[in-house]
Amino acid sequence: MRKLKNLVLVFFSLFLISCSTTSDTDAVPLRYSEPRFQTNAPIELNIEKIDITSEFVPSFTRPNVEHLFPVSIEKAAKMWAEDRLKADGFSSNRIAEYIIKDASVTEEIEKSEELLRKDRLKYRANLSVVLKITDKDNLSAAETTIDAWRELRMPIDTKIYDKEKLWNDMVYNLFDEFNKRMEQNINEYLNMYVKNNYTIKEYN
Repeated sequence: MRKLKNLVLVFFSLFLISCSTTSDTDAVPLRYSEPRFQTNAPIELNIEKIDITSEFVPSFTRPNVEHLFPVSIEKAAKMWAEDRLKADGFSSNRIAEYIIKDASVTEEIEKSEELLRKDRLKYRANLSVVLKITDKDNLSAAETTIDAWRELRMPIDTKIYDKEKLWNDMVYNLFDEFNKRMEQNINEYLNMYVKNNYTIKEYN
């Protein structure tokens, strides 16, 4: 009888451990990381160094909600510069300034005009970056600016787990656009500083 009782206790303990493990696994949130562009060829610039700075100051109050996102637009913008821009003119006296002006996300409630339709949440992600190259010898400067944005709508009762997946996708789509447009702008407007690029942009 005692052996039977011990077996029952052991089985019950194992059952509790199994349930606990499954519950803990389900409760673990997905881990997200900022988009990287290390597989893209670096943009080599005939400059001495690159200064990466941010002038964006989050407010941590609504309608701004960038601090709630599982990935940071500001951090991702800094990583883009680290991955894609390369100073390859160490004998020159030119400096590139990569300045993040905006990396915000706002939230807005859109009221439904239909009785049986739920209200929606509208998110807008904004990214504004200036890349400026200054030549101290010639006292000249050239710059290009990229303003990129993405919008996302979802039902107002969307669970946080699903929100984070949608937010993450929005940030990745934002940087896909930013990556293409910034490279295009550098080759078009800062082409005289791009290594091995000897084409001259003509302005009307």
